[in-house]
Amino acid sequence: MRIEPVRDVGDGLVDDLARLVPQLSPGRTPPTRAELEALLAQPGVELLAAIDDGRIVGMLTLVVYRIPSGVKARIEAVVVDEAARGRGVGEALTRDALDRAVSAGAQRVELTSRPARETANRLYPRLGFERLETNVYVWWAG
Repeated sequence: MRIEPVRDVGDGLVDDLARLVPQLSPGRTPPTRAELEALLAQPGVELLAAIDDGRIVGMLTLVVYRIPSGVKARIEAVVVDEAARGRGVGEALTRDALDRAVSAGAQRVELTSRPARETANRLYPRLGFERLETNVYVWWAG
């Protein structure tokens, strides 16, 4: 298995994400080719793919951005294919993202994970993440 940043959108990527996105968020519509192209075109955003035997078995989105107090990063949309779970894919993706964030100057990397994602919630503290006591607020348009 190797971790690579996704640089180009092809039919294989669209198909792999059509398989992975519902595993991450049931009911969510997978991104179209145009949406993936827009994602990859954004400054500071990297889509990382775990590739095994020529197939994407996991993905993670890393967002690095500057605010007045410095450079921060967020890890979003981490998903490992059900068939590949338990093989260190999520850990490899997260470690790679952390290395990239630090290389980009980030002093802090944030992520959220639903409590039901028990495996992920065991992984992140092992990798040095600290659980914060905070309120998370979400505003939904529409």
